[in-house]
Order: sequence, then structure tokens, then C-alpha cells
Amino acid sequence: MQTVIKEFQDHIAILRLNSGPANPISSQMVDELSETLVSLKGTARGMALCGGDQFFSVGFDLPEVLKFDRPAMGDFLERFNQLCLDLFTAPFPTVCALSGHAVAGGNILALTCDYRYAASGEKKIGLNELKLGVPVPYLADMMLRHTIGNRYATQMIYSGEFMTFSDAKIIGLVDIVGPPDELEDFTMERLSQIASFQDQAFSAVKANKVETIKSRYEKNHLSKNEIFLDCWFSDPVQKTLREAAVKF
Repeated sequence: MQTVIKEFQDHIAILRLNSGPANPISSQMVDELSETLVSLKGTARGMALCGGDQFFSVGFDLPEVLKFDRPAMGDFLERFNQLCLDLFTAPFPTVCALSGHAVAGGNILALTCDYRYAASGEKKIGLNELKLGVPVPYLADMMLRHTIGNRYATQMIYSGEFMTFSDAKIIGLVDIVGPPDELEDFTMERLSQIASFQDQAFSAVKANKVETIKSRYEKNHLSKNEIFLDCWFSDPVQKTLREAAVKF
């Protein structure tokens, strides 16, 4: 099954996650998103990242990734983080349209975009990694602090709780909350407005925005990934993750 569906509306690319009702992030999805992003270079002037109405994404596909040994999990983590960096540094404007829950790795994918527009209702967003016994990945931690500031980011990570999109808007994690039936139209309208700016100028501004995080990640990510893997493969965390995987 194709886990990412690419569409175009004029010069705006729409990438739809398509790996099932909960949209778990599998190895296949990481590869397909990465390949699709490469295909947008020189053809897209903006990108909307969308998921399902129930889940934008539940996060890592635990039944799959728990089968990985340490080298395979390290490779998956490296590819996922590189995908997130590529999305975060994409030279065109990006919006994540959230009509369903965006938790754990789903929240991380949403953080890669310039904006997060969400549907009103009871759907939630958040990072529960600490509750599972692993740190929020290094790049995601930096993107979160860049987006909502150190104080709110620390509270969010330490609690490990999920929040509604309306509460997320209060702390700046979500930019706009509106009627579900208007979400995609508004997303495309806003993207078209930003994409009308001169490409080279926008790309330069975007590069300024992301350069510090990009530099820090490239310098430190190998050692930070090893810390994540140490936690991931500890016996108590493996037990917790396997219990969580039963719900998939």
C-alpha cells in the first residue's frame, strides 16, 4: 500500500499520509515521504502535509519498529530524523493541516512545518515520549523550543500529556483552529498567498530561520541518537513499548 499520496493544486503540493486509520509512521512511510519531498524540488512553491480525520499520525509504528535490532532501529531513527530535517528546511512554505490526533512522532512531523492549522473539536496533540521512557528526539526537542519557547516546551515534554488543539493554540504550538470543513480550503488559500512571494527571497528567509537548528543537529545528532537508543533498548522501556504496541 502506498503510504503517501501526492497531489497538486496549481503549484501547491498536497502530501497525504495514507498508512491506515491511525497513520503509524513505518519505515516505508519514512522512505516514501523522503522520496516525495525530493520530487518536489523545482516543481512546488508550497506544501501541505495532511493526515486522516481520526489521526494525523499516532507516531512510530510500534509493532514494526519493535522487531528491529539496535542497528536497524538506529538506521530507522536516522532516516526519520533526516526526513524531519529535510521537511523543516524545505525552501518553500509548508503547512501541516491537522484534522486528527497528532501525537508522539505525529506531533514531530507537524513541528517540521512552518505553520500548523487545526480543526476544532476534541482531537489532541502532544509528546508522550518521557512517559514511555525515551527522550524526545534531539531535533524534535529543538524544533519544539524554537516554536513555543523554552518554558512551554519544558512543561510539555516533562508532563508527557496530550492537549486539545485549542489548548495548543494558547501556547503557540498550533497557529489557527477552525471549522473542520474549512481546514483544507483555508490551508491552500494561505499557502497560495505565501507562495506568491519571490522564490529566492523566501528561500533566503527560510534558511535564516532554520540555520541554527540545522547546524546544531548536524554537529550532535550521532551522539544524541545513541542516547535515545540506549533508552529504547533498556529492559523496562521495551516492556512499556510492547504493552503500548498491543493497542495498535
